[in-house]
Amino acid sequence: MQTSLRPMVFWPTFLILLAAVVASYVDLDAFLATASALNDAVLTNFSWLFSLGSLYLLIMAVIVYFSPIGRIRIGGRDATPLLSRLRWFSITLCTTLAVGVLFWTTAEPLYHLMEPPTSLSLEAGSGDAMLFAMSTMFLHWTFTPYAIYAVPALIFALAFYNLRLRFSISSMLEPVFGPRVKRFGGLIDAISLYALVAGMASSLGTGALTLAGGAGQYLGGETSPLRLGVIIAIIVVTFVISAASGLQKGIARLSSLNAILLAILGVFMFIVGPTVFCLSLGVESFGVYLDGFFTKSLFTGAAADDQWPQWWSIFYWAVWFAWAPVAALFLGKISRGYTVREFLRVNLLYPALFASVWILIFSGTALYFQAHVGTSGADLYAVLNDRGVENVLYELFRQLPFSQVWIPLLLFIAYISYVTAADSQTDAIGNLCTRGLTADSDLNAGVPMKVIWGVIVGIVSWVMVSFVGIDGIKMLSNLGGLPALLIVLMATGSLWVWLKHPQRLTHEPTSSRVAKDDA
Repeated sequence: MQTSLRPMVFWPTFLILLAAVVASYVDLDAFLATASALNDAVLTNFSWLFSLGSLYLLIMAVIVYFSPIGRIRIGGRDATPLLSRLRWFSITLCTTLAVGVLFWTTAEPLYHLMEPPTSLSLEAGSGDAMLFAMSTMFLHWTFTPYAIYAVPALIFALAFYNLRLRFSISSMLEPVFGPRVKRFGGLIDAISLYALVAGMASSLGTGALTLAGGAGQYLGGETSPLRLGVIIAIIVVTFVISAASGLQKGIARLSSLNAILLAILGVFMFIVGPTVFCLSLGVESFGVYLDGFFTKSLFTGAAADDQWPQWWSIFYWAVWFAWAPVAALFLGKISRGYTVREFLRVNLLYPALFASVWILIFSGTALYFQAHVGTSGADLYAVLNDRGVENVLYELFRQLPFSQVWIPLLLFIAYISYVTAADSQTDAIGNLCTRGLTADSDLNAGVPMKVIWGVIVGIVSWVMVSFVGIDGIKMLSNLGGLPALLIVLMATGSLWVWLKHPQRLTHEPTSSRVAKDDA
């Protein structure tokens, strides 16, 4: 394993995370204060860039889709697909936003309904606030976030498979800056890796809390560090085994199972929930979303000194950008053999439409119960404030038939969702830390590297969630959003080069351009 390790990528990330854990243990208040101040500075000073950058990537995706590049096949004319279209879509769906969509689509609209932006002068709980809440869900969880993932993933796929560049994030920049960017490849990969690993630790910690809260309904007692440790250990072991078994076995099968279970859950909620209300509110809110798309996408709150955009939209953009560069490696890796247009449909259009339908069903149902709290008896906003985000979905299902059957299944779906998201990221992390992967290799970093990163992520998330609190690690992850944003925006220069010279993607690269790792 030592011969394949990229030390300039592996060790900086490992040491920074270790330092964060030690610092939080030595002086928790100072650690949280420092992380919070840095996080606030990033969101305050660069809110305009996050808003503009996220909109730019969506527009860029549309331009590329209808350009001559859209007909180019990833990997060349004779490239064969790694995956069937259905498996490809299920992996893309379940390894990007599926975890957040599962729980936040019921909790987040309640915040927007009851605490809308002060600058919009909306009355809390009103019909206008409900339309705002639902249309905001479409903004935060559909086309824009998937564009933030899809565009850098497409750039990497074309650079890696068509130009035969290295398995490195810096390869996305090489068409713009030339071979000299290789000198900074290790640094670029290390920064991106740090943001993703911190984000994974945050997600795993949140998932452990969610599963512990659900398990507590059957086991009783409080959510202790021991219980959290056991849950995190089970999740880590599962996703490491899945990632180690390879793309075609563990990752593909778990993603397919996850997609099927999510579809079953959505159909059940649609049938037994307030169907007509969800359809009516969903259609009307989607119209509001489209009508105010550019205004809401670029809403920074500066004119009225409104902090809502930094708490929500810009915070989300920072999270998506922090994860995007390394996620691009995995999404790009599995796209071989398909055209650019097929790539954009499977990685952007179809998942965004799935998320839109999911929001229509679950956000609509949550808003319905909150609007009819007097008759339904389910004050979901009170549950949100008193017991946390993770309990809103469980409480919602208690209002529906067969809740004694669906709540255990919901626990299992949540578990599978966290595992499927984590195993793909572990696969990408392992590949990023491994020297010498090429487009013609099996693209497998090996089991030891995946085990090492699985254990690191598990330990960091357990320490943080048990003894520090999840907010600290979330802020550490978000700090990676700014450099990741700059990397992604610079990488889009490659698309502009290819738009002007599409022939560069279609000729066979010479042997001198075949990837060689230098870090």
